[in-house]
Amino acid sequence: MTVLIVGASGATGSKLVEQLLERKQNVRVIVRSPEKLPESWKENKNLQIISASVLDLSDKELSEYIHGCDAVASCLGHNLTWKGIYGQPRKLVTDATSRLCDAITTNKPKQPIKYVLMNTTGNRNRDLNEPISFAQKCVIGLLRLILPPHVDNEKAADYLRTTIGQNNQFIEWAAVRPDGLINEYEVTEYEIYPSPIRSAIFNAGKVSRINVGHFMANLICDTDLWNKWKGQMPVIYSRSSLD
Repeated sequence: MTVLIVGASGATGSKLVEQLLERKQNVRVIVRSPEKLPESWKENKNLQIISASVLDLSDKELSEYIHGCDAVASCLGHNLTWKGIYGQPRKLVTDATSRLCDAITTNKPKQPIKYVLMNTTGNRNRDLNEPISFAQKCVIGLLRLILPPHVDNEKAADYLRTTIGQNNQFIEWAAVRPDGLINEYEVTEYEIYPSPIRSAIFNAGKVSRINVGHFMANLICDTDLWNKWKGQMPVIYSRSSLD
């Protein structure tokens, strides 16, 4: 299996890369600063490093990099700096998702390509009835006004839900929604739910980035697990945070 990953140098994307390499999968990463990647990656024969910004690549280049891939994963996010939050590109995740999906469609693969998007529990799955409190609605409304990355996450998932949909000939998708992200060094037990079981604003749980990478890798590699969650927005919590 060959997997293209964008956002691979990020805190969670790097965990996904490592999980896939452990499974002996072929991985292609598009990164702006390859010199910052671990030396072990550069020496790994199963890893192809593409030095570029995904939004700067031409449509033809994206199609060529995706050609031969069985899955595409986006772990893109905005840096938590003033420029990262309020600077350009404000629709980084949405535009990358749209362009990558267009590139998949251009290639007209014989079998649908899996697209796995890392999203957030702060975004509701509007295909389901996910009730939230009035107070949380107010906070989310405020976030939409003051935090462009939140809107970007919402629109990226909405693109998959509404534009790609459930019956696309070339693309199947899943949007993974982690709760509060933390750093840990080993995979621990975690639980997956169709919708949040806690308030993402007022009673958030926790999940390690390595657990998110592990689940995303399992989604990509495990056909039964993929069939269970494709077209959905699964929520992931580390089990320890639910005790």
